[in-house]
Amino acid sequence: RWVLSLECKGSRNLMSALRRAVEVDFKDKDKQKSQGLYLLTTGIPDQETHTISAYVAEACGGFDLQLHVCLFSGTEGTDCSEIIPARYADPRETASAYKEIVQAAKGRFHWFGEAGIFESDDITSIISEMEKAKNYSQKCAFLVESLKQRS
Repeated sequence: RWVLSLECKGSRNLMSALRRAVEVDFKDKDKQKSQGLYLLTTGIPDQETHTISAYVAEACGGFDLQLHVCLFSGTEGTDCSEIIPARYADPRETASAYKEIVQAAKGRFHWFGEAGIFESDDITSIISEMEKAKNYSQKCAFLVESLKQRS
């Protein structure tokens, strides 16, 4: 019910949300083994990227807390079109800003839209593992072939 009651307000005060999550919700962080924050967003934060990056690096550095971001790039013509955001950036600039913030927080970044996935740290990791496995397999095949020729 709460989610259905939300309305567009044109603000992305990420610093305020992060402060609340880190300083209020995680005040008993010494008792926790691992914590994660998940940010679901559609646009660039109101604050400058370097300010947020510095804050999350400091806040997440003292204990095992990671900030993960899921950026959704929607299509034009949403019902929030009359709302003017406090700060504007095109989708690539927005993705770049969140990637910087996520790196400072040692988290993961995912960028998707109605057309599909544009970028995902998880998918990049899986592809990297697949390439390593393929290279390993090729080296093994070369070694086996080499041993066959010797015998």
